[in-house]
Amino acid sequence: MAIPPLATLVLLVVLSQASCFANSQSFIGVNYGQVADNLPQPSATAKLLQSTSIEKVRLYGTDPAIIGALANTGIGIVIGAANGDIPALANDPNFAKNWVNANVVPFYPSSKIILITVGNEVMTSGEHDLMTQLLPAMQNMQNALNAVSLGGKIKVSSVHSMAVLKSSEPPSSGSFDPSDEMKGILGFNNATGSPFAINPYPYFAYRSDPRPETLAFCLFQPNAGRLDTKTQIKYTNMFDAQVDAVRSALNSFGYKNVEIVVAETGWPYKGDSNEVGPSIENAKAYNGNLIAHLRSLVGTPLMPGISVDTYLFALYDEDLKPGPTSERAFGLFKSDLSMNYDVGLSKSSQTPAAPKMPAAPSPNATVVPSPNATVTPSPKPDKANWCIPKSGVSDAQLQANLDYACGQGIDCRPIQPGGACFEPNTLAAHAAYAMNVYYQNSNRSPTNCDFSQSATFSSNNPSEYCYF
Repeated sequence: MAIPPLATLVLLVVLSQASCFANSQSFIGVNYGQVADNLPQPSATAKLLQSTSIEKVRLYGTDPAIIGALANTGIGIVIGAANGDIPALANDPNFAKNWVNANVVPFYPSSKIILITVGNEVMTSGEHDLMTQLLPAMQNMQNALNAVSLGGKIKVSSVHSMAVLKSSEPPSSGSFDPSDEMKGILGFNNATGSPFAINPYPYFAYRSDPRPETLAFCLFQPNAGRLDTKTQIKYTNMFDAQVDAVRSALNSFGYKNVEIVVAETGWPYKGDSNEVGPSIENAKAYNGNLIAHLRSLVGTPLMPGISVDTYLFALYDEDLKPGPTSERAFGLFKSDLSMNYDVGLSKSSQTPAAPKMPAAPSPNATVVPSPNATVTPSPKPDKANWCIPKSGVSDAQLQANLDYACGQGIDCRPIQPGGACFEPNTLAAHAAYAMNVYYQNSNRSPTNCDFSQSATFSSNNPSEYCYF
């Protein structure tokens, strides 16, 4: 395929990048917890959210001040009925109608309520009465929405912990406890088109297995990967493995069309001296690399080419939460609206500030190029027309390079199914495409074709890859 002049190429990439960021990144959401006494005014929070690429907010309740402040912002809102409301919702249809009339009807559609979650992690609470009442509560909530002609516009679901899976390792073994209650909830999700909401936390997986290789796997950093011997899929990060375990469990029940929503995931940036894992470095790596992974639209091995709606935990620290220090240190932002650390969510950033991937293990190793590179063309280096992976680079490194490059705002749609460069459909080809476009879009500086010393230059168009 003919290569356009550099100026034309740069212009095309810049325009596609602008288009990519202009489009709604509807898969990025955030949890807005309120167990705190120092939170900003709801109006200030609404303005903060509008300054970011966050498109959805999950509330654990129905605070009218927050719901009202988000009116006419276009931000999707998830509201919640508490576990304590479940008995009344299950046993009294009028309670459900009154709940909808009080918490939904006065605000919709100005406030874009998209989902009502009935209960939080009920099925792993050990409270048998609540577990048996959850489905009737969801059904009555759905009927109440139907009664005001909102049943097709606002979905009803419940939020589950990863412990709801009877098995999750390897991902292909994902399965639910086949109880009547669980079957009923999944059947409800399938019949109403509502999502199955799950709380995967690689942080807790690392805390239970605090080895360096586990940390790299949880933080989307280069690692040896984990092979699912049944599917022969090598997973390069814990998030994909956990989400695909849920996908496998849904598929095993015949619910291949039930959408998955990640209702919570995050990493604390500080903790007590005896806590393993909390740090600003780890929190920034997890959340930043997760956002880059979502923006790449690579998807998971069992759900390629799509990014599941993912609600980061959390918008602010909640200073009144009990427990260890880490419980009060998940916030992306401080109560004064400044960042605890930057993961590239601000719209004012020219490119997302995803953390740099660690360099190859060498005392002189360099890191992935700065995301603040300019796009002004410069004289092209001799014999450096293309940036490609070195031979023998591991799949884990290729995946990390792909996630990083696509996460910097370049247009990776051509390597999605149906795109001009989807074929050849190999990880090496897709990574090569992303690495090269990133390099071309970053002033073609040699430092922007490093990728932890896993990239090299080519003066000839490599025929096995797709470039344009």
